[in-house]
Amino acid sequence: MINESLRVVLAVIVVFSSACSTADVGNPEIDSGLPPLDNEVVARGAELYQAHCASCHGNDLSGEDDWRVAKEDGSYPAPPHDSSGHTWHHPDDVLLEIIRDGSDAPQSRMPTFGEKLSDEEILAIIEFLKSSWGPEERAYQWQVTQRGGQPSG
Repeated sequence: MINESLRVVLAVIVVFSSACSTADVGNPEIDSGLPPLDNEVVARGAELYQAHCASCHGNDLSGEDDWRVAKEDGSYPAPPHDSSGHTWHHPDDVLLEIIRDGSDAPQSRMPTFGEKLSDEEILAIIEFLKSSWGPEERAYQWQVTQRGGQPSG
């Protein structure tokens, strides 16, 4: 009787331990070493994005048409923030700075948001942007963030 009970307990332990060890297999964030996105922060970032960013960058993060072509005044249209744009090329600290302080590029029309949004709110917006990127873009952006803006060569 004890032998049978022990066998059942061991079987249960094996099943649970193997389930736990494979629970994260196939999750690209965990498999690639990417930090997982916080769903609550992403949701807050989505709200903030709609309130402060969508009027220029689009409700769906698609940006303005022909965002790579200068307008007559030399400024550029608002770029997309999804995988089709270039936002994911920049490390987190640069994205935070651009949103907070605006862009110092003369052809940019990016305003400052530092008086309207806290750094924490801006980081929530960045987390929301990341949620729209594919795994390759997320991995690249995480890499440049970890390397202080420099991709591996």
